[in-house]
Amino acid sequence: MRQQSDVADMRGMQVTPHDELASQFQGHRTHLETVAYRMLGSLSEAEDAVQEAWLRLARSDSGDIDNLGGWLTTVVGRVCLDMLRARKSRREEPLEERLPDPVISRADAADPEQEVLLADSVGLALLVVLESLTPAERLAFVLHDMFGLPFEQIAPIVDRTPVAAKKLASRARQRVRGATPNPDPDLTGQRRVVDAFLAAARGGDFDALLAILDPDVVLRADGGVLTGGMKVIRGAAAVAGQAATFQRMATSATTHPALINGLAGLVNTIDDQVISVMNFTISDSRIATIDILSDPDRLAQLNLTHLEP
Repeated sequence: MRQQSDVADMRGMQVTPHDELASQFQGHRTHLETVAYRMLGSLSEAEDAVQEAWLRLARSDSGDIDNLGGWLTTVVGRVCLDMLRARKSRREEPLEERLPDPVISRADAADPEQEVLLADSVGLALLVVLESLTPAERLAFVLHDMFGLPFEQIAPIVDRTPVAAKKLASRARQRVRGATPNPDPDLTGQRRVVDAFLAAARGGDFDALLAILDPDVVLRADGGVLTGGMKVIRGAAAVAGQAATFQRMATSATTHPALINGLAGLVNTIDDQVISVMNFTISDSRIATIDILSDPDRLAQLNLTHLEP
């Protein structure tokens, strides 16, 4: 009997308060990463922000925390706000403008972990608009409009009153409203339009491209340092005028259907090396935005192993 008691004691000692805290933190990690990603538009920075939240939790007296999820969300918000402010202060040249990191999933969304991401995905086009907000506006909008946090909880993060925090979110909402197209909800319909784009691109067909582009379509291409930063082209005629470039891409690369931030997109490879990721926003059966990431340094950081059949 004594031996059984000793074994039980040893088993009980294996789970320390630190282990229990770590387990509770893991239960909130996906939510925290989603908050940080929407705040920062960077997968690596989002991971850094969540890791910093864990370090602060480990150093704190967790016994005084009544609502761990709310406490962690507040901490991640503060960390992201500091990171955004630091980013704004050092971005003085156009080269610093860049596309947010894409969240890439299989076209059939067969991976359960990817399906979780898709449920909370936000299109790249919206993330680009969020980049134009002040750090405080972005935090107030993301935490309130996207995650439902009350302004009483947001106010101390931005050092404002709840009324002032509400005004921050309102200003952000006005800038976001109408700045991004509403994507068609039907993924099958989205894929049909992307397939039509590919067919037109392979043929270098200006008229066919023009027919599937929204008159106010916006093309953003981020090639990093090699191309001098992000380039923006507006209007159907100007974007269709890139037919020769689209043709080179479509005929030289292997195109893989994928979901980019929950919308129909493409991952393009040459000799199994990713050369670009293309995200399309399809609205009213036409292409409203095209976002192309071809920065080799950033592409190399993407984990695309889950895309393999």
